[in-house]
Amino acid sequence: MGGGLFGRGASVFVVVHAESVPQVLRNLVRSHEAGADGAFLINHAISEAQLLDCYEAARPAWPQRWLGLSFMGRTAGDALDLLPDSASGLWTGNAGISMEAADPAQGARLFQEKRAGRSGWRGLHFGGVAFKHQEQVSDPAAAARLAQPYVDVVTTSGAATGVPAPLAKIAAMKAALGDHPLAVASGVTPENIGQYLGLVDCFLVATGISDSPTELNPARATDLVSIIRAGHIGEPVRQIDLS
Repeated sequence: MGGGLFGRGASVFVVVHAESVPQVLRNLVRSHEAGADGAFLINHAISEAQLLDCYEAARPAWPQRWLGLSFMGRTAGDALDLLPDSASGLWTGNAGISMEAADPAQGARLFQEKRAGRSGWRGLHFGGVAFKHQEQVSDPAAAARLAQPYVDVVTTSGAATGVPAPLAKIAAMKAALGDHPLAVASGVTPENIGQYLGLVDCFLVATGISDSPTELNPARATDLVSIIRAGHIGEPVRQIDLS
């Protein structure tokens, strides 16, 4: 799956902090018009039941579009129990790698075993490794290697929401993973995206292209996607055909 999940370089997934059905649909339209490959819905400020209501309302409107879910505060195994079979992806903040444990990959392996027993879901797991709010990881590359057999897309971040991931960390993790996909899920903006091109297969983006926690900025979203598609570092290129 190297070179992006859709065969055209790095993939872009807009993260929509779900608030209501109209707000979700509005922002999914913006993400589509910007040229993003897909979107994740996440429940920062609403219940899991409300998040699922938003998803079930959005899915018929986007039957062929890539649409995933993330359940705040849930373990990967618990999140899998909540996930509809039609979801394109599941993003979890902790893939189950614990470098301090006697068996560091046990959690990731248990999730993979549970997933194998669920025949209806065929989506991708974006699993957090050396991710914000986890235990500190002194060797992110080693953690990435441990996760690789169990996680479809190894997903990492900076130290907190909106904080860019250190370039040295990303380079080390990508070197460890080789062709296996690596995603970054914090601090990505049109202004800094250039440093990650060629190292990252997937970008999960919200804060850096938004006007508020729940509303995307269409122009910034378009700029970000345009730069990635062009492999361009510098001024945004809005005239690019994103079809």
